[in-house]
Amino acid sequence: MKVMGLDYGDRRIGVAVSDAFGWTAQGLEVIERRGDDSEFGKIANLVREHEIGEVVVGLPKNMNGTVGPRGEICIEFANRLKELLGLPVHLWDERLTTRSAERALLEADVSRKKRKQVVDKLAASLILQNYLDAHSTR
Repeated sequence: MKVMGLDYGDRRIGVAVSDAFGWTAQGLEVIERRGDDSEFGKIANLVREHEIGEVVVGLPKNMNGTVGPRGEICIEFANRLKELLGLPVHLWDERLTTRSAERALLEADVSRKKRKQVVDKLAASLILQNYLDAHSTR
């Protein structure tokens, strides 16, 4: 069963998908949010296309572990996805994943323009990989 990871942001949603064994995460794409909820249809299409069995949404927490306004927005997004898809949707602590993704791209000397295009996809991969590693039955 494949798992989808999502890095939900104000303007973009990074998407990653696991392999069939649930061992590795690969960045898939970045969905631009347009304010018309079209992102839900795009996610549903990707779920069908990639035969996804469950979804992981990054939950931004404060450094002290509390959930702030941004986290509440992600919880609402995850609840809407759960209703739409009829699949298990898990929230996963994403503290510092976007920062880690940016740092990795900087170290790889990726240009600013290209970083902007892939940072959300890489953050989704990190969220999903952390989830997979924590739930590994290998």
